[in-house]
Amino acid sequence: MSRSVLLRWLHGFLPAPVTLKWTERLRAGVGALIGIALTGGIAHLVVGDASAIPFLIAPMGASAVLLFAVPASPLAQPWSIIGGNLVSAIVGVTCAALIHDPVDAAALAVALAICAMFALRCVHPPSGAVALTAVLGGPSIHALGYGFVLAPVAIQSFALLCSAIVFHALTGHRYPHVAQAAPKVPNAAPDAASFLRADLEAVLAHRSEMLDIDPDDLEALLRETQLRAYARRFTEFTCADIMSRTVVAVSAETSAEEALALLEKHRVKALPVTDAARRVTGIVTRADIAPAHVAGPRDAFARAVERIMRGPLATPPRVASLMTTDVCTIDARTAIADLVPMFADFGHHHIPVVDSEKRLVGMITETDLISGLYRQSFAGERQTA
Repeated sequence: MSRSVLLRWLHGFLPAPVTLKWTERLRAGVGALIGIALTGGIAHLVVGDASAIPFLIAPMGASAVLLFAVPASPLAQPWSIIGGNLVSAIVGVTCAALIHDPVDAAALAVALAICAMFALRCVHPPSGAVALTAVLGGPSIHALGYGFVLAPVAIQSFALLCSAIVFHALTGHRYPHVAQAAPKVPNAAPDAASFLRADLEAVLAHRSEMLDIDPDDLEALLRETQLRAYARRFTEFTCADIMSRTVVAVSAETSAEEALALLEKHRVKALPVTDAARRVTGIVTRADIAPAHVAGPRDAFARAVERIMRGPLATPPRVASLMTTDVCTIDARTAIADLVPMFADFGHHHIPVVDSEKRLVGMITETDLISGLYRQSFAGERQTA
């Protein structure tokens, strides 16, 4: 065995990092303290002072770890603790009664308990210790016979479970655990990073070991990870990457005729209005300047008559009187994902792009946004290929 292989093998013994917050770790400890204390107290009240029946058995400590520290685990759910402990107690008592050798009885009891828990879908690791206790608990436990299943196993299991349900409800945690709905990832079409629930179930069925996580929770976790990766991918793509850098702008004193001529010359639908420092003060569109061009011929005739009545010396209208001053701008460093609601929800069609000093540096249209999203999606597909 080479040194690198040995090091990798030894590395597998290192514990995985715990990402749980310290407040949650403390909450789990307090929950176990309360749960075990209540379980012992309830057992004492139910069985009285009979010394033959222990107020607490060791497997309850292991069950408390699951119920209070990892309540989302399938191994910690109500049917797991109740079904697992009861069936293991029955198996253990039966093996202790039929097999004289305690080692053989203990080994067979644990093995049969595991098989029974799998068959009844109530796998609960501490239940293996329940089966062992039924076999190796000593004369006092053996004297109880199948009464061991009721007291102490059933009483203490139900008491600990009720303590966990009340404690989690008071501390705002979900228990019994109900899987969260998996968030939807906004993929226009399936790609290399997307998956279906059937894919997940096929992978889980192919594995040779049981995962300590509910499939619904695993799907939700993977979907949320995929959604975060999707958002990050578009966060890395900014407005500066998709904006049109050659922007035709006008000042507030530009005449309407000049602005209209610029619109027609450059075949654009809007012009940002800037001051001497090139800061955006408004925006003017073709509809603002020449409504006659989008209206019927009767309106055009009426405006021609109006120009004749004003006379040749009348001052032509300026952009200042026609522009929209409440203009929406966006920083060039903004992720293009933030543009989507601006176009979709607020009805914007042209958004001027500014730098850190609020100076005009570009313009983004709906066409620019769609093109940018397509380019970024294509780039992401190439990276995952």
